[in-house]
Amino acid sequence: VQLQASGGGLVRPEGSLRLSCVASGSSFTINTMNWYRQAPGKQRDMIANDISGFGRTYADSIKGRFTISRDNADNTLYLQMDSLKPEDTATYFCNAVYRGNEYWGQGTQVTVSS
Repeated sequence: VQLQASGGGLVRPEGSLRLSCVASGSSFTINTMNWYRQAPGKQRDMIANDISGFGRTYADSIKGRFTISRDNADNTLYLQMDSLKPEDTATYFCNAVYRGNEYWGQGTQVTVSS
């Protein structure tokens, strides 16, 4: 499974961005897909989680501002990020768990600054 993330960039506080992650190479639907982020000098943390048939969960730090979704027809995972704050500045990674293995995208940088 290969994951290709895109959509990062520089945005002002209170702005919006939408990240995309295209998955390829899976023969079946990927049940679990996640977004992580890692700020400089900090650990990589899961911020949003989508499990087919079970629903979505969010870290408290982004709840109410970010929305995870997916389009299974296009094998694409999204992260809609609204009301962005400077503390959201990080590299964002998509992640998939497929048939017992874990896969990572290459990361996309999000910088929130005025």
